[in-house]
Amino acid sequence: MPEYDIIRMQKKLCKFMDEERFLHTIGVMHTCACLAMVHGTDINIAQCAGLLHDSAKCIPNKKKIRLCEEHHIEITQFERENPFLIHAKLGAYIARSKYGVKDPDILAAITYHTTGRPDMSTLEKIVYIADYIEPMRYKAQCLPVVRRLAFLDLDECMYEILKNTVAFLGDNPEKIDGISLKAYEFYRLRHEANQLCRS
Repeated sequence: MPEYDIIRMQKKLCKFMDEERFLHTIGVMHTCACLAMVHGTDINIAQCAGLLHDSAKCIPNKKKIRLCEEHHIEITQFERENPFLIHAKLGAYIARSKYGVKDPDILAAITYHTTGRPDMSTLEKIVYIADYIEPMRYKAQCLPVVRRLAFLDLDECMYEILKNTVAFLGDNPEKIDGISLKAYEFYRLRHEANQLCRS
């Protein structure tokens, strides 16, 4: 298992981000490390995934689409209409091609950190959740509850975040990616099964 040089990656990455995005990224990286400690995941791998999760975020939307086309990265019609989502798939490509990341779990965690997906790996859940709860975040609903859940039960935390996201976007269902709805249904059913087991 390779050891990723996080300091070297930081120095390289900061050249491609504005200050606010870089500070968010560092917050996500540190939150990933904390969650990895609690949930038994390799800390260096979690830091790497957290650090590179937004590596394509500051690329202009038209350029994101062009780069995906040039590098044969499949994007859906929904993503073309909502190009802010594309940074996740493109970020996984950048992590692999520019930072030498080959670990499929890291690449998947970057790919799905915005939409989620059903039955995510522990690392995928950690990056998704860390992006939502890192210390600079303050707008999301129920943050104190979600932050506490993150250190107790990743699946329950996923359910709470996805439930809040679907509720927030409920008035504009055309703004919800289908994979996010599938993720919500998966973790809702898991939540309900857990509730039955506890009753």
